[in-house]
Parts: sequence; C-alpha cells; structure tokens
Amino acid sequence: MLPNKALFTAIIALFTLAVSAFARAEKIQVPETVMLKPGSFLYRKSGEFLKAGYPVNAPQIEVTFSRPIEMMKFQVGAGDYEKCVSEAACQDRVRQGYQNENMPVTGVSYLDATAYAKWLSMKTGAGWRLPTDEEWAFAAGSRYIDDIINVEFDRDDPAARWLAKYKKYADLETGADPLIKPAGSYGVNENGLYDMSGNIWEWTDSCYVRTSLNLEGIPIGTNDNCGVRVAAGQHRSYMSLFVQDAKGGGCSIGTPPDYLGFRLVKEEQPNLISRFLKSFGF
Repeated sequence: MLPNKALFTAIIALFTLAVSAFARAEKIQVPETVMLKPGSFLYRKSGEFLKAGYPVNAPQIEVTFSRPIEMMKFQVGAGDYEKCVSEAACQDRVRQGYQNENMPVTGVSYLDATAYAKWLSMKTGAGWRLPTDEEWAFAAGSRYIDDIINVEFDRDDPAARWLAKYKKYADLETGADPLIKPAGSYGVNENGLYDMSGNIWEWTDSCYVRTSLNLEGIPIGTNDNCGVRVAAGQHRSYMSLFVQDAKGGGCSIGTPPDYLGFRLVKEEQPNLISRFLKSFGF
C-alpha cells in the first residue's frame, strides 16, 4: 500500500531538508571542542545580593553537573563570525584595533552571540548555545576568579566596600597589555580550554538577578533582569544585552570588560529521521 499524498510529500520535504543541511554543513569547519567530565565544584552565585538593603557577598554553593559538557576549545574567531555576517545571519561587529581572521572576535553583543549560535547550529546540524555562568565557571577551573569582596558594608563609610571592589577588579585586569592577541595567547587550563580569563570577557546566557535577604541572610525576594547578562572573565560583569563595546557604556555593575567575545557549548540534536518520526507520534 502506497503512502498517502501528505506522507509522501513530507518524506520528500524531509529528504530535501537533509540534503540541504548536508550541503550547508560542508561549507564551514566544525569548531574544536573539549568534553568536560561530570563533576561538582564550589560556585559563588552571580548577581547582586542585598541584606537589609545593603550589598553583601553572594553565597557560595556546591553545583553538580551530572552530564558531560562539550565546549569550544577556543573563543569564536573573527573570521568565523564574519562568515555569519556575510550571510546576513549576524550583525556587523564593532571594529577594535588590528584583528586578522585567526584572532578571537570582539565587539559583539549578547544578541550577536546568540545569532551566531543559531547560524552555526543551522550550518552544522548540532545545537550550539552560550554557556550558563555556572558552566563557564566550572569550565574555567583554576582560571575562575572568585569575586568575593573581603570588606563588609559600613554605614559610616559606605564607599569603603565599593572602593575595595574597584581595586580588586582593577588589579585583576591586564591594563598593561590591552592588545587583542591571537587565539591561544593566554594559554590552556587544566580542562584543555584556551584563553579563559584573558582580556576578552565571554558572554554567558545567565540573567542578572538581584536577591534581597533579611537580617538572618535568608532570601526574601528576587528580581530577574534578562535585559542584562553575565559576561565572565577576570571578574564578572553585568552587561546590557545589546552592548558590543563595553568601554562605550552598558556595564550595569562593576568595572567594564576590556573586550566582549564568546565561546559556545555544543549539544547534539536529534537527527532528522528521529525528528520526523517524533512528529508522527513515534
């Protein structure tokens, strides 16, 4: 018995889609990735914590990843990003000094990074996305820098904590070497990832969250602002999602990053046949 017309048409469309996806995938080299093994680590929560209205350090918690995380070995390159721009799938970036195609891309917003992830997913047939702040911190390993400020808020000297935070962030930055460098210039960490916590901060998918605590330190309310995202690097920064050049403004809290770039996490997507069968309830 021949399949009905609708099913036959769907099969032809699926075959055409598969051929098209294969052709697209051959036009771009799949980025190198590193597979991070499942594990646990101590993580200081991102965002702002206010105790009785005054800033305090975020709590440190244990985070466990029960599944491997596959992440790009290097930050997305300028040349790779330009391919996305040439196909009108990404917006042009802000040009920042000399960069050849082998250097990491900078001058990109959160919106640009997610557009690139969508384009790369279409090109390769795999699912690509920005990491969460927790995933980025786990991947950074020893390159991750705890943003604890060892100065309690003093009502009689409210600027003391702010100045301590500013000094810590300023001391961490690479102000003596502000040039954008070729990929790999900041070395590799114990997880096989290059250039973590260099002078290019990396967009994450985590939203900025403000948490209110009572006098006992118990959370009594949160306010999520997903118009601001966490950029991870030598310290956390909270950036408006449309900002491409942090030095030009848009840093919601703290010292702005030198440059904004990104790397992506890879997630395998169901193959075309599986998706086709699922659409029919199998």
